[in-house]
Amino acid sequence: MTELAPVETLLARMEAGLRDLIRDRGMDDPAMIGIHTGGAWLAERLHRALGLNTPLGTLDISFYRDDFSTAGLHPQVRPSNLPFKVDDRNIILVDDVIYSGRTIRAALNEIFDYGRPSRVVLAVLIDRGQRELPFAPDVTGTVLSLTEGQRIKLRGPDPLELEIRDAA
Repeated sequence: MTELAPVETLLARMEAGLRDLIRDRGMDDPAMIGIHTGGAWLAERLHRALGLNTPLGTLDISFYRDDFSTAGLHPQVRPSNLPFKVDDRNIILVDDVIYSGRTIRAALNEIFDYGRPSRVVLAVLIDRGQRELPFAPDVTGTVLSLTEGQRIKLRGPDPLELEIRDAA
């Protein structure tokens, strides 16, 4: 069994990494967007911890997935909410797990439907590698190697807990 650090520890790493990234890249008044559901839960916590001024945005990328027909419809499709102008903004995109990269591609497609940001940086709780598309997070809570058939799931929103499951 793979040992996982507590979510709070990983969130603290993400917060520190984002503070450094915002400072080092001169990102004035960045906007944050969380991908439903796990990414939105994490983004709520990070948004508050970082004291960002711009309201938090959320995305449901269900209809933007390129594997929609094989992955199936998510049972609880939620509306996306970007309560700020996207054009020329520095955007922090937050998700719980990056794996194939398809969720991130879908999120970027949706963001660009709202406008053209100046920059998008990616923050994820877990990077489990094995990308199918060339995306890499700028900030990561941890990198995790799982065996074939294992999945990782963020449960929440309160408390936030990680669970590794074997696909059955």
